[in-house]
Amino acid sequence: MKTLKIKLALRIVLTCAFFLMITALTGNAAEIDDNLAKCTAIKNDNAARLKCFDELAKKQITAKESVIVKPDEKDIAQKPESQEKYFSVMEKQWDLRSDKPKERNIFVLWPYRPCFILPLAYNSSPNDSTQLDVDPKARSLYNEVKFQLSFKFKIWRDLIRSEEIKKIVEKSTGIRGIDAWVAYTQQSFWQLYNSAFSAPFRDTNYEPELLLNFDMQREIPYLMGTKLQFINVGFNHQSNGRAEPLSRSWNRIVANIGLEKIFGMEKNDNFSLLLKTWYRLPENDEDDDNPDLSGYMGYGELWGTLYWKNQRFAVMLRNNLRSENKGAVQLDWSIPLSSINESLAKKISLYVQYFNGYGESLLDYNTSINRISAGLMLVDWR
Repeated sequence: MKTLKIKLALRIVLTCAFFLMITALTGNAAEIDDNLAKCTAIKNDNAARLKCFDELAKKQITAKESVIVKPDEKDIAQKPESQEKYFSVMEKQWDLRSDKPKERNIFVLWPYRPCFILPLAYNSSPNDSTQLDVDPKARSLYNEVKFQLSFKFKIWRDLIRSEEIKKIVEKSTGIRGIDAWVAYTQQSFWQLYNSAFSAPFRDTNYEPELLLNFDMQREIPYLMGTKLQFINVGFNHQSNGRAEPLSRSWNRIVANIGLEKIFGMEKNDNFSLLLKTWYRLPENDEDDDNPDLSGYMGYGELWGTLYWKNQRFAVMLRNNLRSENKGAVQLDWSIPLSSINESLAKKISLYVQYFNGYGESLLDYNTSINRISAGLMLVDWR
């Protein structure tokens, strides 16, 4: 009987110690004290007293799990979302992201300029001097199909390999890295609805480029968070692959500067400015198909792009900056199909484009074009 009382006392002490530990973890001391008092008040029935302490222990273990474990699971579920890093449009475009090893992106195709197909491309002033298929009787229809394919791929990552030299270069110039890219853009104008002349391609422009991209990502003082994201320079060739008298081509040294302002992480709203400048490389008079091309195309253009409430707005301005003024303006609007209907594709957008001025294509560089187009944008960086 004495041994039983000792075991009972020891069990009670251990149980009390256990409850004190639970109290420290859960902070529910008042409730535990009341329950302990009830169990201790049982004087003459040892079995009932033990049963009371056992049931109390089970309740506290359950309470501990509900108080401690469940919040941890909730925190774990929310942790990836809260710590996910946001990357802007330009950071994605030029692989300036720090979350993925850049080595994996060598010789991988990336979108470059917008890829689109516009089945409705109505031009109120078509260029009839282009002689479809060199047929003097041929005439262009007002409506045609306009489409563009554009991609790029990185051929060299981090031209400066030495970490010490990279630190010196970044400190002195602000350049964080230099990558080499090859890009290609093809834009076509297809007289699909011109059955009288076998629906020919009126013109196609081919534009390969070799670019060095300088990773800057530097915040510009006094511009409220606007960042200089990149500067790239390179060589650009553009031609239409036609024979005389419809041949058009030129070679340029190009330089592009990208600025970007982020409005909000959650809505992915941002505004970017892309300043594109170029210098036309001289050609022999005998080889120059279009000596007055710069007089119409000028020496640069400015692109402004706004992503706002799941929509994309863009404007392009170009001017030759001469007394005999020639220029162009392009206005874009697009919205993902998924915004119209959730079951539709997220990356494909409804796209409307307006162009007015010179230089929509090489063949029409000296003809003023007034065109409204509608169709689909196949790639978007949103």
